[in-house]
Amino acid sequence: MKHLNILLVAVLLLIGTGVSNAQDKNNPWAIELGVNAVDTYPVGVSDDGRLREVTKGDLFHEYFNVNDHWNMVPSISKVSVARYMGDGFTFAATGTINNIEKIGDTSIDDWSYYAVDGEIKYSFRDLLGGGWFDPSLGVGGGYTWVEDIGFGTANGLVGFRFWLTESLAFSAQSAYKHSFEDVYGISHFQHSVGVAFKFGGKDTDGDGIYDHEDECPETPGLPEYNGCPDTDGDGIEDRNDACPEIAGTAEFNGCPDTDGDGIADPQDACPTVPGIAALNGCPDADGDGITDAEDNCPNEAGPAANNGCPWADADGDGVLDKDDECPNVAGTVANNGCPEVTIEIIKQLNDYSKTILFDTGKSTIRQESYSVLQNIVNIMKEYPAASFVIEGHTDSQGRETTNQKLSESRASSVKDYLTTIGMSGSRLSSVGYGELRPISSNKTRKGRQENRRVEISLKK
Repeated sequence: MKHLNILLVAVLLLIGTGVSNAQDKNNPWAIELGVNAVDTYPVGVSDDGRLREVTKGDLFHEYFNVNDHWNMVPSISKVSVARYMGDGFTFAATGTINNIEKIGDTSIDDWSYYAVDGEIKYSFRDLLGGGWFDPSLGVGGGYTWVEDIGFGTANGLVGFRFWLTESLAFSAQSAYKHSFEDVYGISHFQHSVGVAFKFGGKDTDGDGIYDHEDECPETPGLPEYNGCPDTDGDGIEDRNDACPEIAGTAEFNGCPDTDGDGIADPQDACPTVPGIAALNGCPDADGDGITDAEDNCPNEAGPAANNGCPWADADGDGVLDKDDECPNVAGTVANNGCPEVTIEIIKQLNDYSKTILFDTGKSTIRQESYSVLQNIVNIMKEYPAASFVIEGHTDSQGRETTNQKLSESRASSVKDYLTTIGMSGSRLSSVGYGELRPISSNKTRKGRQENRRVEISLKK
């Protein structure tokens, strides 16, 4: 019992100081429980150590002679704790107990056997493809007590594990333990079989991928993305997916293009209707640079200033209504879309104006001239962009100042009357020239009659 306590304390100390073995980086820790057999016979014939040479055979002679040479106890007699070191190497702390009843071919009274060993082993499992078969080689050292006499050993190890599941394996190992003590030491083979269970891997997000291999250790993911998620299942992991909640394509960084116009939905102002990049994915059926939704004439090209509609030319004079000062009357481009007043029109106006009659010596228009004045207004309205000057003239009879005032008064009277029957006052002005501009001789009655007149001219 004393030696058993020493053995358990030694194993615990080795575990506490991190001297251990493991099977792989995913589950760095392993515990093995098993049984061991001690064989002092096939170690090579020599007189070294505590046992005489007559009890020994040649190296590996009768190596598998279980019945005659192996010493075992019918209970768990081996405990090993291991930790993975990396690159296929593990380090283990192992404690064993046994009873020695056979020394070679000789039976003896039970000798107690206790051993504590440290082992470094290299696994060939990864080199063989990582399957169920896991062979290893190793070296180590330890301390063994036989009948309360202790001695140090150098150990060579050959082992095999057969993985039944990811974490559970059947284990077999054979170790040659060479004693350093020439007088009390016992060189021997120690064979063992047992069950190993590996553990300790951390998987924070529970996705079956250990944290050290999981690039997204706190978010459940998929093995093909190193533990990162692909929430929308579009084959693009969320970290690289601009639209992780909506399935898309790699071309658009994981975003969809619902309308197939080559513009990803997040950048597409019209994601369900094919459009063009210049208008953020919205259509422009007439190609005028205005989206159909904002175009009052989506099938007819027009400027933005007119909400996508072409400018009208209501009077068909070639001048667009927006530039046409007379949009409802055909005119000329030179006159901004308004008709031009010709010499013929001025002559026509003056033919009418010469017939305007006034009360003698007054500016009062006689009623029989009203129809003439209406004709004058009708003609003027045909030229809405033109302005006119009403000119008053007299003959030379009478005082010049009186004639001047009379001409001014009559011109003003005609202007005022024209405004009362529909002519815009802003387009009319009046002037009196008195007797200054005769068109005939004032020496004859006929000439004086021709000089008493009202004329109309185009205001420049």
